[in-house]
Amino acid sequence: MPKKKKTKKIKVLKKSNLKKNKEKAKVKQKIPEKKTTGLGPDEKPEIKKIKKQPTEKKQYNLKDYVVYPKHGVGKITAIEKATVGEIDIQFYKIFIEKEKLTLTVPINQQAKLRPISSINQINKCISILKTKPKIKRTMWSRRAQEYDQKINSGKIYELAEVVKDLNKNTDIIADQSYSERQLFEKAYERLKSEFEAVLNINPDDVKKKMDKALGRTEVLQEA
Repeated sequence: MPKKKKTKKIKVLKKSNLKKNKEKAKVKQKIPEKKTTGLGPDEKPEIKKIKKQPTEKKQYNLKDYVVYPKHGVGKITAIEKATVGEIDIQFYKIFIEKEKLTLTVPINQQAKLRPISSINQINKCISILKTKPKIKRTMWSRRAQEYDQKINSGKIYELAEVVKDLNKNTDIIADQSYSERQLFEKAYERLKSEFEAVLNINPDDVKKKMDKALGRTEVLQEA
């Protein structure tokens, strides 16, 4: 008889354990799974309409000189606004004196522009002009392409190198091919216009300064 009582007690315990396990399973089913959205419990994702163009940090002001690589030195004559497709766009009007050309450059694309050089950079360019030209043995067509890329890079040191390498120390046309002379004049005028904007002196004085560095003055005087 005492053995039977023990077995009855064990059975009762087993039934109570089963009930507890069932209740725990029901609680687990009721708790919803949390989704990781990165937002708080009361926050909702917002859909924003684009009303203004994404802009880079504004660097330039009215009447500032800037360099547009493919055209050279220009002056900001206006900063204007326009609405295109319900988007407000702000842009610079840049006048290129040497080409008598006005460019329209959106402010969010001003990475294409660079500020004019400093006095120290101009002095470095004069030092480059004084060095000996590099003589390359490659075909002229390939060299001409390299020179053109340097001119349109917008980098003032590369521009000075082209002027120095194509300089023949003379104005006699027979000493240069037509394409050589065209590239030299293009690079020379680009560099000269930046010298003028930075040094703020007479164009004739700038020419004398550059020709002296290139050794052209002595040759012209002898001629």
